[in-house]
Amino acid sequence: MKTYEGERTLRGIKVTVDGVPLAPRADLHCFNKTGFEWTYAGPGPRQLALALLADHLRDDARALALSETFMRHVVAYLDNAWCLTSVDIDEALMEMG
Repeated sequence: MKTYEGERTLRGIKVTVDGVPLAPRADLHCFNKTGFEWTYAGPGPRQLALALLADHLRDDARALALSETFMRHVVAYLDNAWCLTSVDIDEALMEMG
């Protein structure tokens, strides 16, 4: 099981998967040139949704297809510091239909 964590620091935003920086996956699609964001719906949060899903699902096409819905149902509601596990993401995907 993987653990994804995000926090806002004095140096900016930090997002990791199992303690390693999460790749933004701009190679797949660039929604936001300045990187990740959360707590609202927009390009930064969608980039985070894409990166989380691409890493978790290991299916780039599915991650891209689900990124907006996942952003609106999960990423937009994350706190300033957050933690999601693989189980949390699977449960959210099931709830989304």
